[in-house]
Amino acid sequence: MTNLIVATGNPGKLREMQAYLGDLPWELQLKPPEIEIEETGDTFAANARLKAVGVAQATGQWSIADDSGLQVDALDGAPGIYSARYGKTDAERIQRLLYELGDTSNRGAQFVCAIAIARPHGTIATEVEGVCRGEILKAPLGTGGFGYDPIFYLPEQELTFAQMSRKLKQCYSHRGKALELLLSQFNQLL
Repeated sequence: MTNLIVATGNPGKLREMQAYLGDLPWELQLKPPEIEIEETGDTFAANARLKAVGVAQATGQWSIADDSGLQVDALDGAPGIYSARYGKTDAERIQRLLYELGDTSNRGAQFVCAIAIARPHGTIATEVEGVCRGEILKAPLGTGGFGYDPIFYLPEQELTFAQMSRKLKQCYSHRGKALELLLSQFNQLL
């Protein structure tokens, strides 16, 4: 079985990837904590590549990395790659975003997830991107999920991500879409 190092220190992200990729002949493992990769890219894809390549080169193993966030139409794509740094807590990030949107009627937004896989010597083997379009509500709804989930609304489901079951969210989420694209390419990687 081939090791695939997940370029994160977050066990939750590892579990999420294992839920999608667990049936493949790859053993997913967290990156060693001493490896830190600075996200200096100007796109989600650039940051995913930086992390995948950096971890692959540091470990000499296959590596997978993702970068994701929320892009709001009326804010010219903000918070974008700064989604996680838009405030200190999820509540602060949501509050800032709602304040910046104000009463604008243009509430269109999308979650984006870029995933890259690097070979052990550090070249990119494949990369994919998943996008989920929705709208930003004026107030949070739901208690599930994390981040911007309580204000990200999918009209076709009439639910926010925070109101969805984990299984339903996986069907519609940006990360779920990216991982589905990735699954179709795994057999060609080795």
